[in-house]
Amino acid sequence: MHPVVVGRRMAMENGTESIEDDLDSSATEAFDQSTLSMKQQTKGTVQDIWQRPTRRPLPNTGDVVLCFEIPLARILPTGSAASDGQPVSAAAGKKYVIYEVNVRKDGPGPDPYPTSVERRYTHFLKLYEGLRKDQPAQLQTVCFPKKVLMGNFTAELIGERSAAFECFLDHIVTVPSLRDSPHFLEFLQGDELRNACQLLDERRNELAVPLLENCFRLLNKIFLDKSKCVLLLLCRLVAACTTSPIPHPSAEQWAELALRRYEHVCDTELLVLYIPLLQTCLHLWWQRGRDRTLLEERLSEMGKKGIKVKGGPTLAQAIHALDPRAETI
Repeated sequence: MHPVVVGRRMAMENGTESIEDDLDSSATEAFDQSTLSMKQQTKGTVQDIWQRPTRRPLPNTGDVVLCFEIPLARILPTGSAASDGQPVSAAAGKKYVIYEVNVRKDGPGPDPYPTSVERRYTHFLKLYEGLRKDQPAQLQTVCFPKKVLMGNFTAELIGERSAAFECFLDHIVTVPSLRDSPHFLEFLQGDELRNACQLLDERRNELAVPLLENCFRLLNKIFLDKSKCVLLLLCRLVAACTTSPIPHPSAEQWAELALRRYEHVCDTELLVLYIPLLQTCLHLWWQRGRDRTLLEERLSEMGKKGIKVKGGPTLAQAIHALDPRAETI
């Protein structure tokens, strides 16, 4: 299956997890050395790096193409951090594979801001099983790679799995009901968003912001500019940039984008974030010595319509009420 052609943006607008399946109980010396590019010594452990031999071909149509590509995978010993930042506990000597999923939108030229996330086989399997349970008819043509309980992670196996995962993701974004499913959204942002919210709870905003920025850029390549998941993440990013005593250097950039995106938004659920967003931007403009006239006029207009514009929740509190993820506010 080819990467997804999306036109000039318009085509896109219309329990406990088992880790048995991606653990290997034996060594990985069977790797094809022509494909295994290198072994790195990292804190005393060996990382086996598989790299895609050639770049994934794209249709030469002149249209914008949404492309999922796995350019490399790493074999790591258990006990090292997984993609969710947590150590993996299992019997000594076992290994697991991390796949780097690259998402880009290429047009006449390459995407200047490709975005990547790291996922394990279990992430793909959870996505597949969730979608198959909810929408089995939409996955009849999908060939999902089977679990490997024994044997080495050879270059051939990782290459086959990578190609299958790419086609699987291609298929999802061509079927609106699959693309808009909570299972796909969880696959795209779940681990990173949980980590970011934990960091925000710990008042470590400077570490949470890069995670949220990467999530936003990823979702913004796949979903509409004003879709719920994109706007919610954008507002969470603005809140993360502005709740510290000193605003993050990117605070104004994300605040301005959020204000532009909120023009003509009609989703009633999302509108509960608009007043807190305006108040956040008003304070940020004051901190940066910017003219606040337009923001004040917008709030005044909304107040005249009977909308409560003072004494309401902060942006972080409004987000938490809509999508509770953090333990404290």
